[in-house]
Amino acid sequence: MIQAIQKGTTFEAFLSGYPADGGRYELINGEVIEVRPSGDHEDVASQIIRAIDREIERLNLNWFIPNTCCVKPAGNLDAYIPDVIVLDRAQLGAELLWKTASTITSGKSAQLIVEVVSTNWHDDYARKLEDYEALEIAEYWIVDFRALGGRRFIGSPKQPTVSVYTLVDGLYQLQQFRVGEILRSHIFPELQLSTDKILQTGDR
Repeated sequence: MIQAIQKGTTFEAFLSGYPADGGRYELINGEVIEVRPSGDHEDVASQIIRAIDREIERLNLNWFIPNTCCVKPAGNLDAYIPDVIVLDRAQLGAELLWKTASTITSGKSAQLIVEVVSTNWHDDYARKLEDYEALEIAEYWIVDFRALGGRRFIGSPKQPTVSVYTLVDGLYQLQQFRVGEILRSHIFPELQLSTDKILQTGDR
């Protein structure tokens, strides 16, 4: 569920005021949005986290998945809380807001961002996609397990889809995966993640 809380908020006010009550909020064009994920949404995110965490441990990488991390793109009044984000510990020393507000402003700090689509799907496919590309986040997944996105994003007829955007020469290249396929990742080339597990959540 998506609910607007306050308009005309600066990023500094957003950081100081939210989440004061332990809720989950994002700043979209200066508007504070409360995001309340559904149970299925959380199930999908947790499955992805488990799979990626195992791969990070297996490869002995200096990366981790924080419980909460704010991503602040430059030059706008947006601040995002990704459903899943993989951070590189070696890069966080240069992040001035990391220790005090678990916030990153450089794409070098994040190896991967995953957004699980909710009713605000247009933000995932448009606004966030553009901002993550501009930040040069190496890889961005949009997990649309309910096929909520527009047909121009996931095709017609609409079906549950994982869209994997990989940064190549500063621009995202798209590869899509649907039920019955194995998701492929440039960041985790040996990852074996069946789309069945994440795209059929709620059908079991």
